Amino acid sequence: QAQLVESGGGWVQTGGSLRLSCVFPERTFSSYIMGWFRQAPGKEREFVCAISRSGGLINYAQSVRGRFTISRDNAKNTIYLQMNSLKSEDTAIYYCASSTAGWAPTNTRQFTSWGQGTQVTVSS
Repeated sequence: QAQLVESGGGWVQTGGSLRLSCVFPERTFSSYIMGWFRQAPGKEREFVCAISRSGGLINYAQSVRGRFTISRDNAKNTIYLQMNSLKSEDTAIYYCASSTAGWAPTNTRQFTSWGQGTQVTVSS
């Protein structure tokens, strides 16, 4: 199966914005639910958000709702994560992942393929 590749991470000041991208060069990309997870140092990997195959359904973790926006472009085999009003507690490695589970998957075990992650650091 094709490898997922994230990009767009970096350092940003508190209150700033970043946009992450994830390319999944899989022929049947549009058949996958796609999601974002994050893992901070010393913590377990946690669900951030997910988007359905068509993009018509979206699910966010409470901690990011209203600040983060997930989207997808099936023609480009790409998903995005627009992160606004970033806080220090958003600092983590962000991973994109694909799922063939039913809606709405939030557990890491429901996602079968993962990218290598991209670091996001938020500080003042």
